[in-house]
Amino acid sequence: LSGLRRQAAVAIGQELSKLACRSTGPSTWINQVRRRSSLLSSRLEEKPFSEMEMSYIKQGEEALQKSLSILGDQDGWKTETVVGNGDKVLSKVLPDVGKVFRLEVVVDQPLDAVYGELVDNMEQMGDWNPSVKEVKILQKIGKDTVITHEKAAATPGNIVGPRDFVSVRCSKRRGSTCVLAGMSTQHGAMPEQEGFIRAENGPTCMVLRPLPGRPAQTRLTWLLSIDLKGWLPKTIINQVLSQTQVDFANHLRERLARA
Repeated sequence: LSGLRRQAAVAIGQELSKLACRSTGPSTWINQVRRRSSLLSSRLEEKPFSEMEMSYIKQGEEALQKSLSILGDQDGWKTETVVGNGDKVLSKVLPDVGKVFRLEVVVDQPLDAVYGELVDNMEQMGDWNPSVKEVKILQKIGKDTVITHEKAAATPGNIVGPRDFVSVRCSKRRGSTCVLAGMSTQHGAMPEQEGFIRAENGPTCMVLRPLPGRPAQTRLTWLLSIDLKGWLPKTIINQVLSQTQVDFANHLRERLARA
């Protein structure tokens, strides 16, 4: 059936070309139908997603919706850290997720620069973020979804041993707002690694918006939800995660300033 449709689209395009050659100039409706025919042909040539790929896409969408729902509820947030430059970390405990952390910062860079560093250059994050040892893209699905493997760097004093994550990540741009969401998943190319504890994250996301009236600045909100696994006191986990968010903002600023 797909082959017949493709042949029909090609035949329509050929007939329209003949009509255009016979007249002094193609009429408006011929141009419109030709454009639709070309669009049909291109869609027929698109490679459909497999069942597994669709599963990953749905996981990414789920992470995005859950993250935005958490951020949308303004009740119950408690202050963890406030820095002199205005950066702050808040937290709350959710019945079905556990403790989540929320970083609120303003970066003196336009949104496109921040988005490019976090999405287009994500595999370079280990070059500037000391909390990350390596980020590797395992699979790309369409233009919005990727599967990644991330190795976390050792914490000072090796308080938290080597951890790694396999995540599905979904990036969406809607007008002047960008959302980068993710959650843990499984991938055949990256089973559990010797020497690492496979931790879990998500739902998690970063929301980027230009500062109202100041397009050269970007407001970044980072929702962090991680289960580090292993035997770790909650007080240590909370301290490490909130400090990790504050440090991330500073390292991101330094990276963008150099770029």
